[in-house]
Amino acid sequence: MAKTTTLKEFESVFPKLVEDLLDHSKTYKLPEEFVSWFKTSLNANTIGGKCNRGMSVPDSVSLLLEAPLSEQQYFEAATLGWMTELLQAFFLVSDDIMDSSITRRGAPCWYRQPHVGMVAINDAFMLEAGIYILLKKYFRKHQSYVDLIELFHEVTFQTELGQLCDLLTAPEDKVDLDNFSLSKYQFIVIYKTAYYSFYLPVALALHHQNIATPKNLKQAEDILIPLGEYFQIQDDYLDNFGLPEHIGKIGTDILDNKCSWLVNKALEIATPEQRKVLEENYGRKDKEKEANVKKLYDELKLEQIYKDYEEKRVEEIRQKIANVDESEGLKRTVFESFLAKIYKRSK
Repeated sequence: MAKTTTLKEFESVFPKLVEDLLDHSKTYKLPEEFVSWFKTSLNANTIGGKCNRGMSVPDSVSLLLEAPLSEQQYFEAATLGWMTELLQAFFLVSDDIMDSSITRRGAPCWYRQPHVGMVAINDAFMLEAGIYILLKKYFRKHQSYVDLIELFHEVTFQTELGQLCDLLTAPEDKVDLDNFSLSKYQFIVIYKTAYYSFYLPVALALHHQNIATPKNLKQAEDILIPLGEYFQIQDDYLDNFGLPEHIGKIGTDILDNKCSWLVNKALEIATPEQRKVLEENYGRKDKEKEANVKKLYDELKLEQIYKDYEEKRVEEIRQKIANVDESEGLKRTVFESFLAKIYKRSK
């Protein structure tokens, strides 16, 4: 019977990996004060999130094996999971600088911490480099070593393509709703979020077990990318319609000129008069104008449109899961587990 990991179990692996990265740095005779800086950066930027992406790797391995993992299997799968979290940390440190963000996980963003500033750019590069140091240390002799390296490189590039499209479509300081479209939105969501958040953990699990084939990787992609797209649309919905006490934050997509699903849906169905309301109020740092957009969203019945979308999309995903061919080691339970975590979530 498969066993899911806990955040405590997962986090217990990380100190060893930090030591590995610091030991590697010391082989170059890095002065102690800079070793200490790297350690602080690793802990500040990698620990503290929900770690859903990282924990999905040991969970998926356990579901593929239909059994709890041995100590060694767990350590290896969790190490791959932490590489996913290092990738996430690299993206977040960079993203916060690009977006001029103020806080991250309840604390000032890394680049806004005392004495950090733009050193954070180099720290982000070092977080990414940590992935390949750990891969070499623990998976150099693994049959899928090259596949694992290529997978991380490819998913990193895909995410950067999504970020490029997002930054150029919706700059925070220049509102142009003509730039928005559902096709651009879909590209941003799939490449900026779905590949590294949903596809990567399962592909890592398949490679870890040496059962990855072009066929089962494609089957996984065909389910996990729509699942990731649904997750982000749900996130956009919760930003406006979710309760702050549930989602743990106050939504800012309207104020921040985000190319979100809601504004794209609104643009698709708005009358010329309603579009004018969006043109005059969307993406302005003004609470009153934000309220005008929210009022329009209610008039357009976007909450019901989302709920109809959710049921239709989840039914399609369930159908795809039911059709999974398990002959090459893939298990339907892997996808059922992902869907169960996000269907009708409120946070």
